[in-house]
Amino acid sequence: MCLLDAVVHWDEDSIHCLGRSHRDSNNPLRTEQGLAAINGVEYGAQAMAVHGGLLAGGQVPPGYLASVRHVVVTVSALDKIKSDLHIRAYRLSAENGNFMYTFTIETENGEPILSARALVAAL
Repeated sequence: MCLLDAVVHWDEDSIHCLGRSHRDSNNPLRTEQGLAAINGVEYGAQAMAVHGGLLAGGQVPPGYLASVRHVVVTVSALDKIKSDLHIRAYRLSAENGNFMYTFTIETENGEPILSARALVAAL
C-alpha cells in the first residue's frame, strides 16, 4: 500500500512528500465512515520509510514502527480535506538501525492536520 504521491524534496535529515490518496474513495484505510485523521500516522510512517530508503540507496533493512508518541490531530477526517497533504518527516536520531523522527502533515496553506514523534526499530 503506497499512500504517497511524490517526493518534493529530501536531504540527509528530512523529507517532504505530497499525498493525494486521502481523497480517493478506494483508499485502503477508508471505512464506510470515511478516512479518520488518525490514519495520517500511516502517511507519516511512509514518509519516514521513503526517507530511509533514499538514504540507504534503496537497500532498506527491515524494521517496524515501534512507537508513536505525542500525536496531535487537529481535524476529524482526512477525506474532507480538499488540498494535497504535505507530509514532512525530520530525522532526530539514527543509532544501531533504530531511527527516531518527528513528522507533520499540513494542507497546502500550512494548516496543521497531524503531528507526532515515531520510532522505527530494526528487526
